[in-house]
Amino acid sequence: MPVHHGASGPNDFRPTLLLISDHARYTGEAFFASVEAALRGGADAVLAREKQMDSARLLAFCARLRRLTGEYGARLLVHTQADIAAAVGADGVHVASGDIGELPAMRRWLGNPDMSLSASCHDAEQLRAAADAGADFALLSPVFPTASHPGSPHLGVQEFAELAHAAPLPVVALGGIAVENREQLAGFPVAVIGALLGAANSQQAAKDLLSAF
Repeated sequence: MPVHHGASGPNDFRPTLLLISDHARYTGEAFFASVEAALRGGADAVLAREKQMDSARLLAFCARLRRLTGEYGARLLVHTQADIAAAVGADGVHVASGDIGELPAMRRWLGNPDMSLSASCHDAEQLRAAADAGADFALLSPVFPTASHPGSPHLGVQEFAELAHAAPLPVVALGGIAVENREQLAGFPVAVIGALLGAANSQQAAKDLLSAF
C-alpha cells in the first residue's frame, strides 16, 4: 500500500474509486443508469466535470447526481463551480491545475470544513502547489494514453508511482485506466470515465476496479 505523507487540508476524504462525468460522450438516462450501477458496485465518489454546461443545466445535473450519490453514501464533487457545489450540498470542489492558486479563497468562501478541495496535477511542481494551497488530495494524470486527450504525453506507471510516493498530499491516479490495466496501479486509488460509463456492466466494472486497491 502506498504511503502518503500527511494531509494538507482539514478534510481527510480522498476517493478510492472516483467516477468522472463526461456528458459529451455519455448522456441521457443511460448515463444516470451507469452512474447508479457504478455506485452499486462500490464507486465512492462522482465528479461532475461538465465545462460546457451553462449554470442552469449544471445545477439540475448536479442536483440529480446529489440525490443518486446520497442514496449510496457516496461523495459528490463539482468541478470549479463552488457556487453550484454549495447550492446542491455537494461534498467538495475540484479545480484544474491552472486554478490551484484559487483554492485558499475558495475554502474561505465555502466556509465549510467538511467540504474537500482537490486539484488536477501533472507534475511534481503542481503537486507541491496543490499541497501548499490546502488541497486535500490531487488527481495525477495522465497515467496511460486517454480517449479524452488523444495524443497527449502520459506519465506511465513508474513515473506516476514515483511522483505519488513523493507527493506531499494523497494522490489519485487518472488517465486511461481500465479494468485490464488496473492491477499495474495496485494499492492506488483511481479515477475513471470510460472504464465505468462505457462498460457493458458498470456495477461489475466497479467491483473489478476496486479489487486491485
